[in-house]
Amino acid sequence: MIGNRILLLSPHTDDGELGCGATVSKLIRQGKEVHYAAFSACEQSVRPEFPKDILIHEVKEATAELGIAAENLRLFRYEVRTFNYRRQEILDDLIKLREELKPDTVLMPCLHDIHQDHKTMAEEALRAFKFGNLFSYELPWNNLNFSTAAFEVVEEEDAQRKVAALARYRSQAHRPYANEEFLRAQLRMRGVQVARHYAEAFETIRLVMD
Repeated sequence: MIGNRILLLSPHTDDGELGCGATVSKLIRQGKEVHYAAFSACEQSVRPEFPKDILIHEVKEATAELGIAAENLRLFRYEVRTFNYRRQEILDDLIKLREELKPDTVLMPCLHDIHQDHKTMAEEALRAFKFGNLFSYELPWNNLNFSTAAFEVVEEEDAQRKVAALARYRSQAHRPYANEEFLRAQLRMRGVQVARHYAEAFETIRLVMD
């Protein structure tokens, strides 16, 4: 990824890790500064056997597993599936992040994501960060279209950290994509596309070359 300060935007806790957890691991190994902003802990959709705030605790554990510093984790409390009704507030928060962090690169969901929160986050991120480097990460179960224009080659240790981070989300273990078999298969598939073992794919939304 371009630059030394990276901002990862995650509509819900775990989206960022699913989309580019191995890349985050690699960036941190390289000494880059990674900030993670999650906009919803999905308290309204947590299974009844778990505390409503379980995802707040799990995202802290998961991001620590990837190596993200605790002070670089920001949690907002928007209700799940309501982002499209709160666009201006979300945009205001994104602009505050832009002014505070001045990131070199922003990682965000795909503009073609069919989840209403993901799509809103992507659209407002484009508005907030339109003058900088913008890449979309991949969530294939929600992406109707995804242009694999950029690849971040990662190592086995990055794959392990991604798997370990997502294992922290015990409340999400029932999801069909929340398992090591799928996570490694996706890393392997993208790696094959660029004649490497593992990689994560990104859409290039905006690339600024000084």
